[in-house]
Amino acid sequence: MLGGAGWPADWPGEAPEAALAPFLRSCEALHDGPPDFAAPWAKACAAAEAVPPGGAAAFFERWFMPHALGEGLVTGYYEPELRGAEVPGGGYAVPLFALPPEGPLRLLDRGAIEAGGLEGQGLELAWVDDPVDAFFLQIQGSGRIGLPDGRVLRLGYAGRNAHPYRPIGRSLIERGAIAREAMSMQAIRAWLGTAPPGEAAALLRENPAYVFFRPIEGLDPATGPIGTLGVPLTPGRSLAVDAGIVPLGAPLFLETRNPLDGHPIRRIVLAQDTGGAIRGMARGDLFWGWGAEAAARAGLMREPARLFLLLPR
Repeated sequence: MLGGAGWPADWPGEAPEAALAPFLRSCEALHDGPPDFAAPWAKACAAAEAVPPGGAAAFFERWFMPHALGEGLVTGYYEPELRGAEVPGGGYAVPLFALPPEGPLRLLDRGAIEAGGLEGQGLELAWVDDPVDAFFLQIQGSGRIGLPDGRVLRLGYAGRNAHPYRPIGRSLIERGAIAREAMSMQAIRAWLGTAPPGEAAALLRENPAYVFFRPIEGLDPATGPIGTLGVPLTPGRSLAVDAGIVPLGAPLFLETRNPLDGHPIRRIVLAQDTGGAIRGMARGDLFWGWGAEAAARAGLMREPARLFLLLPR
């Protein structure tokens, strides 16, 4: 019976049918992984291919057992859309770099790279028109670059330098520029937009970490970037998790709130990505998609949450 013993009282939540397609994407990645890793999922994945219309909730309850991970925090992320070109000029002056080879170039911090430390290495993938947009592209880890001829260059995470990540939001809180309870991506952007250029650039350099990218070919424009699991992310259904606790590919049941209107979110999501700041049992980062609305939701989302891990019976 749906909502039976062990299942959250509000199970199955919103549109359980919408979780089937991303679950099947997880199955593709699990099937291609190590045999010992794939074996526990094989029967459930095979059954998922034959779920009848309206049968998604019953499928997940039949094949999985919920394990409460407790109460925690869910943030949000998105796929930024930037303006750029494949050659510099015409306002496109901020380079985006491919991953340098192992060696001293990976030891450069943000300040050294922005001062030209990678010039002449042939690592530039594109140039964009806004250093703040480029910075937030690195925070999100992937993005879409709209080119002058109408093409869209999709970039995915390729690696990072050897320096630790320091949130610039923390720096703004410490100096009293933004109150802790008012902190959001939107608040940081507003501060950067009104600060003197030199001061804004200095703040960005307080985060010495630097992210490098790789071009992603052949992605469906209607899907998100490739997550850590190796499958395209689904807006509102893909969750970045602590992979040391939650196995990648697993379904979860998420209870949290919409950051824009406070309405409850109760839905099946899929562990398909990871993130440097995502650590702990009930810690997640919900992928919202791309575009202005996704950016708004992701930038404001810092909501209490409950998570239930669904593991194969």
